[in-house]
Amino acid sequence: MANEAAPRRRAGEFRPLVAFDFDGTLTWKDSFLAFLAWRAGPARHALGMVRLGPAALTYARNRDRTALKAAVVREYLAGARRADLEAQAQTFAARASRRLLRPDAVRCWRHWQSTGARLIIVTASPEFVVAPFARGLGAELLIGTRLAWSEDGRASGGFDGPNCRGEEKAVRLRAVFGADVRLEAAYGDSAGDIEMLALADEAGMKVFGERS
Repeated sequence: MANEAAPRRRAGEFRPLVAFDFDGTLTWKDSFLAFLAWRAGPARHALGMVRLGPAALTYARNRDRTALKAAVVREYLAGARRADLEAQAQTFAARASRRLLRPDAVRCWRHWQSTGARLIIVTASPEFVVAPFARGLGAELLIGTRLAWSEDGRASGGFDGPNCRGEEKAVRLRAVFGADVRLEAAYGDSAGDIEMLALADEAGMKVFGERS
């Protein structure tokens, strides 16, 4: 996801890392749930929500976000072809980005982009949903929750690795940039971003509030 708009840099020149959470930070609501509702349509989406009732009740008791998200994936995506989902995500992003993205967050993103910073999105949402938004913004890297895919390229209904939230965000950043990674700045909106913000010299929690 190279950023062609950024200033040219000499080989080896330092470029600061700046990380943004996606849902609630760059956007004003959950992009994954919005995608699922759009993809399913009103009737199918409503039926799925009814079927997810037991999983929601279990979540109310144990607060296990990973288990709830897995139930949502099984209900709405299990068996879907990866190529179809990625194409649908591209269409969704093209239609929804203007109304989902926070204008003040995008202005902050563009400011850092103009300085030549390496811009990263780190999100708990599935990577395939956020990828078209990331490309549109010119992100250099997207780190998100990865779905598990069967050998024939269909969503199995599970995850490939942990839900990318909380400590997992820091784990994934260290896996890419090294154990001593430091971020010039990081922006988030929830308890799931605290560990990522702890890696930053400038930590912005809930600093964006505009809606398109």
